[in-house]
Amino acid sequence: MGKKIKQLAIIGSTASGKSDLAILIAKKIDAYILSIDSLSIYKEIDIVSAKPSKQELQSVRHFGINEINPDEHFSVDIFISLYKKVLKKCKKDSKNLVIVGGTSFYLKSLLQGLSELPNITNTTSQNVKTELINLKKCHTLLSDIDPIYMQKIADNDNYRIEKALLIYRASKLTPSEWFRNNSPNAIIKDLSIFKIEVSRDILRQRILKRTQKMLDAGLIDEVCYLEKKYTRLRNSMGAIGIVEVLEYLDGKVTKEVMLQNISTHTSQLAKRQETFNRTQFEDVISAPLEELEEIILLSLHKY
Repeated sequence: MGKKIKQLAIIGSTASGKSDLAILIAKKIDAYILSIDSLSIYKEIDIVSAKPSKQELQSVRHFGINEINPDEHFSVDIFISLYKKVLKKCKKDSKNLVIVGGTSFYLKSLLQGLSELPNITNTTSQNVKTELINLKKCHTLLSDIDPIYMQKIADNDNYRIEKALLIYRASKLTPSEWFRNNSPNAIIKDLSIFKIEVSRDILRQRILKRTQKMLDAGLIDEVCYLEKKYTRLRNSMGAIGIVEVLEYLDGKVTKEVMLQNISTHTSQLAKRQETFNRTQFEDVISAPLEELEEIILLSLHKY
């Protein structure tokens, strides 16, 4: 029987130092790293997402980074499938696992789980694909039968409309009814979560420095490349750092205002992340960055 895999999560606001700490811990406990970052998942979006360097990525095996192209869809259920694959790989290689990143919603999904989908036959799948030719009609149909579920789904969101329609056609229940009758099961039942505490003033200064560093590293050129290759229509092109550069390229703002906007919007994101992390997780161990390494290592020795 192989060794028991140790799993832990490191969360915190953007620019709080999560990635560096995760690499440090992973090296000390012989672990792989799974990133939970909604932007680092994309290939070619490197500077905007503030990914670890190539050297850092080579020093510890990372998953959840450079997994898909910017024009591909990514969702919670795809992330959960990725986590299951990574866990299987950890068990095969006798490695521990450090989960780290700013998109804590993905971590929440692992702890809560997802509801099972109904059995979808090939016939149902094909019929739904035919219906989806008129996407807005499908959105209207679903909004009429289940307005609460559909209120946050745009009429051009092909992926989520298809999922809702498949549930309805396969189960004869509205999505709300289906999910009410099919409670989710937790994917991870026991996970130590560590949160980096950092004052708002220090975080603001780090964000300002990181924004300037991104500009110096070629931020504008990267966004130009991404726009030319993938257009502005992709979901990934609506990220902080990309939107503000596109405004600059359109002549709407100066470079100085662009930088200020990126910093401001990143600080606002950090505040939302902090609120989510504070309210959505229980039994979290919080400490400043400089203390957390020792706390994590001591905690792991209790296994």
